[in-house]
This record gives sequence, C-alpha cells and structure tokens, in this order.
Amino acid sequence: MFAVRMPGRSHAGPLPPLTEGQREVREALRRHVEHLAGTIGERNVWKPEALAAAADYVDRSFDPAYRRDRPAFEASGRTFRNVEAERTGGPKVVVVGAHYDSVPECPGANDNASGVAVLLEVAHLLAPYACAHTLRFVAFPNEEAPFFDTEAMGSLQYARRCRARGEDVAAMLSLETLGCYRDEPGTQIYPMKLGALGYPTRGDFVAFVGNTASRRLVRSAISTFRATTAFPSEGLAAPPWVPGIGWSDHAAFWRHDYPAVMVTDTAPFRYPQYHTPEDTPDRLDYERLARVTCGVARVVADLAGANLASSPKGVLAPDKY
Repeated sequence: MFAVRMPGRSHAGPLPPLTEGQREVREALRRHVEHLAGTIGERNVWKPEALAAAADYVDRSFDPAYRRDRPAFEASGRTFRNVEAERTGGPKVVVVGAHYDSVPECPGANDNASGVAVLLEVAHLLAPYACAHTLRFVAFPNEEAPFFDTEAMGSLQYARRCRARGEDVAAMLSLETLGCYRDEPGTQIYPMKLGALGYPTRGDFVAFVGNTASRRLVRSAISTFRATTAFPSEGLAAPPWVPGIGWSDHAAFWRHDYPAVMVTDTAPFRYPQYHTPEDTPDRLDYERLARVTCGVARVVADLAGANLASSPKGVLAPDKY
C-alpha cells in the first residue's frame, strides 16, 4: 500500500558551495518571493486586485522563449486565470505547476510564492534546451480555501481541460511550499507516525510525494534528483487519505487519471509559520531553495526529454559529490 523504499541514496554530509550560476538563481528566487509576498502580499478571492497583480507578474516573468496563454474560467461570480507557458514538443505533455494565491491574512511567502519562484526559474533554466515532449509551466489560482478540492480550483479546471482535449499528460509536478529547511533534530514531524518507517527527524530535505498510482513517477523523479543533485531528498507514494498526500494541485490531476507528484518541504509538518501572517520572505532559506530549484530543473529535463549534456558547464550540470 505504501511505497517507501526509493531508488538511489539521499545526499548526506556538507553541501558543496553554490556555483556562480546557482547564486544567480538564488537572487532571482529572492526577487520573485519578495515581489509576490512583499510588494503584492495577500492574494486571493478577497483580494482580487492583488490576485490579478500576481497573475500579471507571473505572466511577464516567464522566459520569452515560451508561448504564453492565460485561459480564464468562472467561479463564484468572478473570472480567474491560469497562467501558462508552453514549449511545444512531441505528443506527450509534462506539466509543472504551482499555485499563486495565498490564504487570508497571510503574505504567502513559503505558501506558495516559493513554489511560483521555483516554477519561473525552472522555466528560465530550461528555456535554452529543446525537449522531446511538450513542456508546460502553469501557475494556478484558487488552491487555498474556500476553493480547495472544489470545482473552482485552477488546477482542476486545467486538468479537466487536458482530459477533454485528449492530451497525454505523462507527468505533472506540483511545486508546493519549498523554502523551509531546518537542521535541528526534531524539526520534522509526520502524519500517522510515518516517521517510524525510517524518515529523518531533521527538516533538511525536499520530499517527492504521490499517490500509489503515481509511484513510478515518484521513483523516477527522486532517482534523477538523487543522481544529479547534492541535496537531501525523501520520497513516498501512499493512498490519498494519508494526511498531506493530496494537499495541493497534483491531486486535481489524479482525479483525471494523470500521474502527478508534489515536490515540497512538507509545509505544516516542518514550517511553524504555515498559514499565518508570519509567512514572510525573510524566513525562507534561499540558498537551499536554489539547490532544490536546480535539482527540480534536472528532473523536469529528464521527464521532458531535454539533453542537458549539450551545455555540460552550465548551472544544470550535475553536482559534484
């Protein structure tokens, strides 16, 4: 029922110094988070102008190498927009997504400006590379309450559109709450005593989480991450009734029978400021977020069939252990 054992081995020990390119990624991530969670701040159905400003920011921040679109849908008497950037390749589609709204009275730096920042930078890092498959980056509104797990979720609208069009979505990665990493023992907790299965007690890793139907994608993603990236990682494929397993936009793709995985710092199981006014840009660990961003970009490149070897000295060259 639970897939716990994952291929490869999680990185252990000191992290290598950031390269010059990774330092540039770090500062770009910081700028995105500070704009979304600082300049714009709370953004949701109750703050429609801020939500629209966030969509505008994402749209203009996508690398110009991608074709952009802003498909609209109606909910609760309002118009909402997904924000899409696409590079057309083969018939298979790889979707990378993150929600750009925040809960009320919360600037949403980690949840989820961090995920949107990673979305934008992964798209930028992969812009120079041709892909065998069609690659889409999508920012979704309405992941948070009162819309979570309802027809008004941007990701559910998007996944439904993919299915209606008969699109072969081979993989979906949901980037969710990625900026908190803690080294002290006891800083990582788990639902349903999952920690007894051997997971770490330190919140210093990034997690790849899916349902049991997506276990091959979980294993593929973490295998690539561990083979190329010097950063701790853990993986789990479990039934969606396990608390936290389906708490983001990937679950919308499960409902339409697409394989989907959440990439996360585990949010409330590690981050005390989750869904509070204290979820501010200064609390994020941008250095480790940059390492995760490069690792996720390598995973997406592998899923989409991009040949990173064509630029072996670039920022996406595998880390040296």
